[in-house]
Amino acid sequence: MNAKSERAARDEVSAWIALGANLGDAAATLKSAIAAIARLPLSRMVRASSLYRSAPLDASGPDFINAVVEISTGLTAPDLLDALQTIEAAAGRQRAYRNAPRTLDLDLLLYGDARIESERLCVPHPRMAQRAFVLLPLAQIAPQQVDAALLQQVAHQVIERLPS
Repeated sequence: MNAKSERAARDEVSAWIALGANLGDAAATLKSAIAAIARLPLSRMVRASSLYRSAPLDASGPDFINAVVEISTGLTAPDLLDALQTIEAAAGRQRAYRNAPRTLDLDLLLYGDARIESERLCVPHPRMAQRAFVLLPLAQIAPQQVDAALLQQVAHQVIERLPS
């Protein structure tokens, strides 16, 4: 490994991103978004969960299709958020009102061990512990990131792992 690639590897951070959609062909939208995330600059895809179907929680519209991906990235958390919002916009995401049905929703769940609280970004994601549609896919790819007690707290939420 040369000095430049050693420095790049040292500067990379693991980040976990939740994906969700409940308008249009949600499964195809998520697969396309996963591919777009894999192409982000200074980033590489580590793993992606299966797709899951869940009823809307604090939202309206049809069932959601959800997933979680892990990337290794050299992007800062704000730059990663900007990139994710660009992917959302390309998929037709509109923010008509809070928790509106959506073509694509990308949430930065975790960014290494960082704790970030700003007007634009809160990491760890403030509501991830309340959502089975986040915790189950996250536990599938990164069980060390999900406490078993949290899974018990969301066990009443209906969620279905879809066949590959």
